[in-house]
Amino acid sequence: MRHYMVLLLLFMAAISLEAKMPQNGMHHQMFQSVPAEQATLLQQGDAKMFCPQCGMNLPMFYKTNHAEEVDGKVKQYCSIHCLVEDMEKNHKKPVNIRVVDVTTLKFIPVEKAFYVVGSNVKGTMSMTSKYAFATKEAAERFAKEHGGRVTDFKGAYEEAKKDFAADAAMIGKKQAMMAKKGEMLYAKKCRPTDKKFASPAEAKAYVMKNGLCKGLNPKQLQAVGLFLSRR
Repeated sequence: MRHYMVLLLLFMAAISLEAKMPQNGMHHQMFQSVPAEQATLLQQGDAKMFCPQCGMNLPMFYKTNHAEEVDGKVKQYCSIHCLVEDMEKNHKKPVNIRVVDVTTLKFIPVEKAFYVVGSNVKGTMSMTSKYAFATKEAAERFAKEHGGRVTDFKGAYEEAKKDFAADAAMIGKKQAMMAKKGEMLYAKKCRPTDKKFASPAEAKAYVMKNGLCKGLNPKQLQAVGLFLSRR
């Protein structure tokens, strides 16, 4: 129960921080975040700013971003949690999996990355943080300062799988609550649409591109995106 409550508080804090984040993606004081102009977006399309799984803003969680290619299409995730969710659910074998190096902010192949798992720096979508570095020396310095253990991608992936059920339960409950709020916001502030959406990211991009809703802050936009993708 204590683990669940801590996870819920972390997720609520992340949503709250996104709500305070200006629409132009300016920097605020969360470790994962970078200004939008410093983030490399590898995926294409109107929804490229958002995680295809959860819909969260990618620059806001940039230092835990992962990317993969499936059938020639690049998908970029806010976290290893969302990468694991997509890979385990779809049972497809991606190629060219990459992760952001915390030090340089550049994407590197996961095979060459050194992960620090379980540091005291807050993670993304998980109680157990996972940050990647291009060199073992950088990972060890981070672990010495912040705690945690140094491992490879396989170790980090297995840790994410181990925590997945608890993390997903917490996130799912919170997202269900937000979707209910999104339904009310949609009825009050948005023009109706019959379009179907495969993900919150796709819904958010459509709302923004078409000016479907008026006066939504980022937290409200996330709520509407969750509702539209689930209805």
